[in-house]
Amino acid sequence: MSIQTHQNRQIVLDTETTGMNQLGAHYEGHCIIEIGAVELINRRYTGNNFHIYIKPDRPIDPEAIKVHGITDEMLADKPDFSQIANEFIEYIKGAELLIHNAPFDVGFMDYEFRKLNLPIKTNDICTVTDTLVMARQMYPGKKNNLDALCSRLDIDNSKRTLHGALLDSEILADVYLAMTGGQTSLFDESEQDVIQQAVTHHQLKSAVTFSRNLRLLKPTEEELEAHLEYLKLINKKAKKLSVGSPYKRGNLAVKIIVHRLNK
Repeated sequence: MSIQTHQNRQIVLDTETTGMNQLGAHYEGHCIIEIGAVELINRRYTGNNFHIYIKPDRPIDPEAIKVHGITDEMLADKPDFSQIANEFIEYIKGAELLIHNAPFDVGFMDYEFRKLNLPIKTNDICTVTDTLVMARQMYPGKKNNLDALCSRLDIDNSKRTLHGALLDSEILADVYLAMTGGQTSLFDESEQDVIQQAVTHHQLKSAVTFSRNLRLLKPTEEELEAHLEYLKLINKKAKKLSVGSPYKRGNLAVKIIVHRLNK
């Protein structure tokens, strides 16, 4: 998968796992079995998503199956993490990861990297934003799981009967955009600036071209003489006004015009 780096590239990400450790680190002894990721560039969906199921090296806990519905049989023919690691790393590298309860997923991702002796951590190659922390800051004292946020922000999650990494990422993307002001217009700011500059340049060029094509029509001697006689008539009538007349200032203006015409 060819990925272009972009300063405004965000990846909304979720994982499903074989379960979680109840003692010690939550990821110890468990595996990622599904990764779902949705790409946003300039807060717009690109359709360049990442979704894969992964065969674990251990059985899935029954309690985990109740959450996501993924069974060992469903993953029997899927690649293991070592086979997809490089593609996944290339996909997320340089992006801002948006994850709900990020320590859970990032902990599992880093654990998978360590098992392969890869000398990286998620935070080495990405910026990580925890949308659960964001939601708690925005809605203190309220439930801030994905279902609660969908209800609060009027986002359709009717398809979410079970947890699924890609579906949850798609829903979280909608939630994130709603929490932070909505999806942008068709064009981003830089594109709008270019368009506006192009329009302004086109308008200026058109105006210059139009002015160059204008024909300068000079008045005839008869037209000039008639105009001058008309101004003299105005001046003559204006002299009959009193000094205190409200037209005094206008009379002076007429005198100046006539004087200049007679020069």
